[in-house]
Amino acid sequence: MSEKSTETSATERLIQVLDALDARPAAARLRQRSYDLLRAEPGDRVIDVGCGTGLAAAELAARGVKSLGLDLDDRMIAEARRRHPDAEFQVADALRLPFGDGELTGYRAERVLHNLPDMPAALAEARRVLAPDGRIVLLGQDWDTFIIDSDDPDLTRTILHARANLVPNPRSARRYRALLLDAGFADVEAEVHTGVFTDPLMLPLIAGVAQAVRAAGAITEEQRAAWIAEQTHRARNDRLFVALPMFVAWARRP
Repeated sequence: MSEKSTETSATERLIQVLDALDARPAAARLRQRSYDLLRAEPGDRVIDVGCGTGLAAAELAARGVKSLGLDLDDRMIAEARRRHPDAEFQVADALRLPFGDGELTGYRAERVLHNLPDMPAALAEARRVLAPDGRIVLLGQDWDTFIIDSDDPDLTRTILHARANLVPNPRSARRYRALLLDAGFADVEAEVHTGVFTDPLMLPLIAGVAQAVRAAGAITEEQRAAWIAEQTHRARNDRLFVALPMFVAWARRP
């Protein structure tokens, strides 16, 4: 398989996982919570950084907000445009936003900071493009707080921590509040929402975790196969249990 085909396949798998997560009522409520925290009114200019397939940007636009979805992956932007032709999307880097100083009233980023090489620089850039009293909302998972029930807790712990170590900033979400304060934001607050998943829709995510850890050499192929077999058996017998805390932080640009 060519490198291009491998990248396309990985993007398609990521889209499938994101679609499964975003379709859940709890995820919809969390998105609405983030929109409320932005306090965006019709006509306000808001960006959704790392927009993926564009759902949040489209939902904000439906509220009358002048929203723009940004993503570094041109394949994600192409899919967002296909799904939401009435919304606006652009390929852009969170570290070099295509806006002048103080142009925006809102900045939203979901599941983004943990992948960035320089989180303080990204938040400095967010502060730069926000107008005074502009709002920022960050959402994301802490990769060290995944919970998956298993008959082999030691192997599960090894898998989950090894997967966290593959992320550039696996513990970024627990740092949101401190990062925002360090970046000069005011009125910083934070909360956590824990999603509980018990159906087979989570199996692709679980399988992806194990495969990534196997590829990194942290477990053997036999361990990967046995762990996935157990999780598949649990799913078929209504015994799957995954808990995923999502951290939310918000602040105002003074």
